[in-house]
Amino acid sequence: MTSAAVDDDVFAEILSQTRRFVRTVVLPREQEILDTDRVPDDLRQAAKDLGLFGYAIPQEWGGLGLNLAQDVELAMELGYTCPSVRSMFGTNNGIAGQVLVGFGTEEQKERWLAPIASGAVASFALTEPGAGSNPAGLRTRAVRDGSGEDAAWVLDGQKRFITNAPLADLFVVFARTRPADERGAGIAVFLVPADTAGVEVGAKDAKMGQEGSSTADVSFSGVRLPATALVGGSEDIGYRAAMTSLARGRIHIAALAVGAAQRALDESVSYAATATQGGSIIGDFQLVQAMLADQQTGVLAGQALVRDAARKWITDEDRRIAPSVAKLFCTEMAGKVADLAVQIHGGSGYIRGVPVERIYRDVRLLRLYEGTSEIQRLIIGSNLVKKAQRAL
Repeated sequence: MTSAAVDDDVFAEILSQTRRFVRTVVLPREQEILDTDRVPDDLRQAAKDLGLFGYAIPQEWGGLGLNLAQDVELAMELGYTCPSVRSMFGTNNGIAGQVLVGFGTEEQKERWLAPIASGAVASFALTEPGAGSNPAGLRTRAVRDGSGEDAAWVLDGQKRFITNAPLADLFVVFARTRPADERGAGIAVFLVPADTAGVEVGAKDAKMGQEGSSTADVSFSGVRLPATALVGGSEDIGYRAAMTSLARGRIHIAALAVGAAQRALDESVSYAATATQGGSIIGDFQLVQAMLADQQTGVLAGQALVRDAARKWITDEDRRIAPSVAKLFCTEMAGKVADLAVQIHGGSGYIRGVPVERIYRDVRLLRLYEGTSEIQRLIIGSNLVKKAQRAL
């Protein structure tokens, strides 16, 4: 499954407008987002007007139709500011929307993709209290009730840390329909409108960082769904849909991390070039220059890695190892670059209201969601061994 790219000149304009939106509209209001813990309505509307709620949704369904190589360029721009802005529409274009794009029936795409592309919010409900980076431990259950035209599914379970849950119009919910067997993992995925009886969204989580983004628990109690809610019309699509969507999303998160690291680097260079210590510009100190050099090296390596991983995804050359390598390296790199940024700023870097303090907290989450760094290492290592064994 490959994606046709938007014409270069069209994409250049999309990228330019997004960069302008981030640098001139969002950046001056970062403190407002932090103080109120929400993205202002006018910024949300501006993102809708730019088409950002559906930039990775195919054009036939009302989206901009960007492929993954273009997606990562956009993500690096969006990562330059508060991640909550990208989070508004991240699940639409990524882990939730791509389940529909890649695995939905034509009727399901017709029903949901156009609304998603124009601003309805789709939320990816996979993580549970006992099942995070590895969905094999899912406990949410879906039981078939009835047959023929009257067939339905009844959904029961609890989801945790669900991005955009308080704002969602649609939940893309993963549930076990049977124990894993020779036919597959026994995990299906369902489309659950947020206003369905039995769906309850908990209180908004209070997080270490990423102010303005909304995550919450979601419970499903006797939620009755029509047969048409089963994505792809098959019980055995869920696990593959989750793994494919997450792998693609890991490349996007890697690019987001690069954007955040670039911002931390820019803030560090600007501070080093102007701040003084003992009457000297601190950027003249060789140890400060060494920290800047390490930051720059990480950012450039990350840029190259996400672009290469996106290319390999599009050509189907590597959809297993490369996404995990990109996410592992770039999210760890962003943490190191943010840490160095605080160090370069000294005591000022520890003060709320200074951009590098926010970045330091924000990027910590990138090593956790859509597969922890530890899970990425397991994916990379196990697939390298399998690849070698197949070659014997």
